[in-house]
Amino acid sequence: MGAAIVTGKQLAVKYLARQAGFSLMELLLVMVFISLLAALVMPVATSSVLRAKEAALKEDLYEMRKALDGYYADHAKYPISLEKLSEQRYLRQIPVDPLTERNDTWVTIRAQKEAGEGGIIDVRSGSDLKSADAGFYRDW
Repeated sequence: MGAAIVTGKQLAVKYLARQAGFSLMELLLVMVFISLLAALVMPVATSSVLRAKEAALKEDLYEMRKALDGYYADHAKYPISLEKLSEQRYLRQIPVDPLTERNDTWVTIRAQKEAGEGGIIDVRSGSDLKSADAGFYRDW
């Protein structure tokens, strides 16, 4: 009568005690899988951020050029500074260049005048970066 009777609950406890943790191999496999996923997702994420900045740049250039044309239509001359556009409510404020993340880096193209400096006829980005399509952002 020395044999002990083992119940199902005791067997389950012994089984769970042996399976409580993960092996080193399982942890390494999970880490490799996570790093592979991160390596695949990273280029997609960075390119989508750049595409968003390009879209914002195109929209800002469109709005500022439209404001320049509106100013010219009302005053028969182009503004001397971009601040004039915001002062006279053609723009709420001078937009921030999404590539340089500043609003004072816009490159202005001025009209040619013999006597003095002409008004601003066009605006471009002040960024020195090259676009994904080809060419530089400052040439848009």
